[in-house]
Amino acid sequence: MSESTRLPIILDCDPGHDDAIAIVVAAAHADLLGITTVAGNAPLELTTRNALIVTDLLGLTETPVHSGASRPLVAEAKHADYVHGESGIDGADLPEPTRAVTSADAVEFIIETCRATEGTWLVATGPMTNVALALRSANDLAGRLGGISLMGGGSFGNRTAAAEFNMWADPEAAAIVFDFGGPLIMSGLDLTHQFQATPERIDLVRALPGRLAGVLADLFVFFSGTYVQRSDNLTGAPVHDPCAVLALTHPRLFERRHRRVQVETSGALTRGMTLIDERGLRERPDPNCAVQVGLDADAAFDVVVQAIASFSH
Repeated sequence: MSESTRLPIILDCDPGHDDAIAIVVAAAHADLLGITTVAGNAPLELTTRNALIVTDLLGLTETPVHSGASRPLVAEAKHADYVHGESGIDGADLPEPTRAVTSADAVEFIIETCRATEGTWLVATGPMTNVALALRSANDLAGRLGGISLMGGGSFGNRTAAAEFNMWADPEAAAIVFDFGGPLIMSGLDLTHQFQATPERIDLVRALPGRLAGVLADLFVFFSGTYVQRSDNLTGAPVHDPCAVLALTHPRLFERRHRRVQVETSGALTRGMTLIDERGLRERPDPNCAVQVGLDADAAFDVVVQAIASFSH
């Protein structure tokens, strides 16, 4: 994608190993207007710190980083140190951040930036608390967005039998996002489990020159190790979050189906479930979401490797 056709995006994330890769791809292939952070994979102070470290490593000194919600709309905060480690991005020797957060008001940044730049896409790769708060706070926001591309959901869960982590962490926020009424793209577990950081793919990253490639290869090794140890049939970690960026920057790599998707907020066993209407009935409700169901995984990982290469010297 050429510079002149780069989509403007705000990346709302909870770094997180795969969020770090999403930042790399967004910086390489989109007009990254800013990064907003949310509690999710780790507490907010750590996800924000991790976003600052990644932007330092990439030299993104002009890209603003705004911290946001420290807890879900309703539930208590829950994190994923069992996958990402205590820091949120364990596994590599990382520097201390050299910059401070731009502000602690991610929601206001989202609203004002989307008002100033019509057609901005929100890319959400963590719990969707910030995005939901922005939509709820500014009635005009939904009509100004290019759309929302999110990582989350699927026809099966990973945090519970029914619920993927981002949806489970803040179902009420997710429900607001799925009801926002504009273009919506979902990269759920059905898709992301097809996009694994296998040993062979990690080797492609490690073969690149420069410090960044070595750091990210080490992060991939840690991330994949936790997944492989905890799973029956994975050969590497699903690289979830870059899929929500690639959905915008490289849409031809994906297969999509338009479906009605709703989020369960009250089920005793299904809270956080994304209910994807696959019925072949004519009276089924109209779609509200482009559900990503397949991708060219080798080509997509090549994009990731080249994005890393563009910053690793």
